[in-house]
Amino acid sequence: MTHRNQKRWPGFVLVIIGSIFWGVGGTVSQWLFENKQLPVTWFVGVRLLVSGLLLVIMSFFLEGKKTITIWADKKDTLKLFIYSLIGMLGVQYCFMATIHYGNAAVATLLQYLGPVIIILYLVAAKVIRFRWKEGIAVTLALSGTFFLLTNGSLATLSVPMPAIIWGVMSAFAMAFYTIFPVQLLAKWGTVNVVGWAMLIAGIFLNFLHPIWKVDTSNWDVKVIVYLFISVIIGTMFAFWLFISSLKFLFPQEASVLGTIEPLTAILLSVVWLGVSFGTWQVMGVALIVLMVIFLAVVKD
Repeated sequence: MTHRNQKRWPGFVLVIIGSIFWGVGGTVSQWLFENKQLPVTWFVGVRLLVSGLLLVIMSFFLEGKKTITIWADKKDTLKLFIYSLIGMLGVQYCFMATIHYGNAAVATLLQYLGPVIIILYLVAAKVIRFRWKEGIAVTLALSGTFFLLTNGSLATLSVPMPAIIWGVMSAFAMAFYTIFPVQLLAKWGTVNVVGWAMLIAGIFLNFLHPIWKVDTSNWDVKVIVYLFISVIIGTMFAFWLFISSLKFLFPQEASVLGTIEPLTAILLSVVWLGVSFGTWQVMGVALIVLMVIFLAVVKD
């Protein structure tokens, strides 16, 4: 604990930059979908393959032999595959599909429903009781989502239905992604487990859409730069910076600062991509961000 108390400012810097990178990566991905019509399966496969490979290499320096010996444990290997194909692939694919059918801001906000799904699961599993804290969090999340998706009117949806479906699936995938690998992460190291999970999921997607099968006829230098930003900066570096911040900060502090991600995505979507938000949608955004902060700050 003492290392967190002695020097905390590096943690603040790391989590803020990592969250901004996540927000930028999602918005750049939206531009690629809208302007270059990149296939979602191909794009997610590239993100997972490249980021996974880089994180596994990084794990050799951080975790040493654990990077390889994880494969000697049959039970943990099975858990790793389940985590890779349901958790990691589910989160990444559903998130990008939400951006493809909607936009980066909506995708990020809908994924932030994950903590509420976790609460409801833990209550149903009788791990925790449904108390005032959980009730307020669920109310904030559901109210915020209603305003975000409808702009205050039940007659019309302000977000396309496919984006809503993929976004809700993304939230469920995020809940699984968070709950399932707890023991794996503690035993084998976060960078190690996440790196292998990304790599496994990326290899799986390449059976569905190989990375070398893509139309590059309308590509230019901007596409290459944006792919680099989304894959390297918005995925691998964003994750690494966020994880590194936990050496200096408590998880709840990192979670609060992590709300910079949706705010970054919203700001870029509005200013750069011209996405418009109605008054009630802005209120919805505020309620969802408030829910994340509330869960991180308020004690039982």
